[in-house]
Amino acid sequence: MSDQKPELDQEMPLVSHLTELRTRLLRCVAAIFLIFAGLFYFAQKIYTLVSAPLRQYLPEGATMIATDVASPFLTPFKLTMVVALFLAMPVILHQVWGFIAPGLYKHEKRIAMPLLVSSIVLFYAGMAFAYFLVFPLIFHFFASVTPEGVSMMTDISSYLDFVMTLFFAFGVAFEIPVAVVLLIWIGVVDVSYLKKIRPYVIIGCFVVGMVLTPPDIFSQTLLAIPMWLLFEVGVFFGGLIRKRGDHPEDSTDEPGDQPPATQP
Repeated sequence: MSDQKPELDQEMPLVSHLTELRTRLLRCVAAIFLIFAGLFYFAQKIYTLVSAPLRQYLPEGATMIATDVASPFLTPFKLTMVVALFLAMPVILHQVWGFIAPGLYKHEKRIAMPLLVSSIVLFYAGMAFAYFLVFPLIFHFFASVTPEGVSMMTDISSYLDFVMTLFFAFGVAFEIPVAVVLLIWIGVVDVSYLKKIRPYVIIGCFVVGMVLTPPDIFSQTLLAIPMWLLFEVGVFFGGLIRKRGDHPEDSTDEPGDQPPATQP
């Protein structure tokens, strides 16, 4: 009968929580450091790979440049650190899950775990979408509108800042289904309301596409349509989840999961 109760029935002392949190944070840092140590030797090649979408549209004879003395070393170093952080995300999420899972009920775990896994998969998918589809369109557009007599020679540090911003923006944008499911699950909104505001959501997707992409209708649509479809995916799966608190039985999975009432 205690299967549905949080695994830590008795309250843990604050010091124990802080100790466990410190341990898990150290594991996250160690994972990032180990991945970074393994990738550092390939830092230059990693930057070459990430800069490929721009370099293929540079004019013949043009190259990327480094305007700061330390940029040839620091820029690949920073990129490798970010890549290590992204690659360590499953480990980080595993540590987060290990910290919060003991305080969750079984029915909450059945929802929370898929959300954690899908969130990292969708974030990676957003980054891949940006790299393979959006970057070529953006850099082709920028190269095509370069004024006559101007050589397009981008600074490597500025390029890194630009692509990291877009990687993060598209990664977050692809989290829309997870955000929608969470909003429905905790009862902030319901499916009928989200369906009602669908026209405004579509307009919002195109506005975001206009902000994040070059001012041409093709690339704007290329971002807006996936965002809208991801919203619909979130609405569909959110409709399969009953909001917590709609009914008394929503807080349990099976009869008897909660502690029995004291008999008079």
